[in-house]
Amino acid sequence: MHEFFFGTYPYIALSVLLLGSIARYERDPFTWKSSSSQLLRRKQLVIGSSLFHVGVLIIFFGHLIGLLTPIQIFDAFGVGHGFKQTMAVLVGGIAGIMALAGGAMLLHRRLYDPRIRANSTFADTGILILLMVQLVLGILTIFVSLQHLDGHEMTKFMSWAFGIFTFDGQAASYIADVSWLFKLHIFLGLTIFLLFPFTRLVHMLSAPIRYIWRPGYQIVRTKKRGA
Repeated sequence: MHEFFFGTYPYIALSVLLLGSIARYERDPFTWKSSSSQLLRRKQLVIGSSLFHVGVLIIFFGHLIGLLTPIQIFDAFGVGHGFKQTMAVLVGGIAGIMALAGGAMLLHRRLYDPRIRANSTFADTGILILLMVQLVLGILTIFVSLQHLDGHEMTKFMSWAFGIFTFDGQAASYIADVSWLFKLHIFLGLTIFLLFPFTRLVHMLSAPIRYIWRPGYQIVRTKKRGA
């Protein structure tokens, strides 16, 4: 089972992420949006959304750079494994708390505001709950990481992630003996990738750069039949 979850499942999740996102964009481009509920309850959304998105972006890029950058590059620049581990705990912990606080506000308004709940889908609420669980797991792994500040444990995850992207058949074995908390955190992260194309998370792939130079807004009016 370990080989499947951490050696095969990553390829399933990443394949669905890529092909599912392309298919959705091609087949249902008008569903490619975040479905903002800002007009229904703005103040709590602005605060919660800001904390959540800033925290998640820091975590995402921290994982991306920390896991996929070859160890040799850190060694070449004199970045010790222990220093990298300490920075990951410190920065990741702060960003995780920010994202968790913001996510709690977003989830509260989605569950307890009748108007927002009526305009939410099962996927909207479900993916937010999964992200909250993932954030909690990530924060809990900090307590395990504090016992391995020499950075040796982190190199296992770097080797695993790099192995997945280089099609290393032994990738799963690199994290065979890590804490179950890390394994659960990785599995849930891959599951979120798997569900990504079918949720509102797809808006992450559309950076709104073109809005900077677009000439203006397009107003569309529709005519309803009947009196």
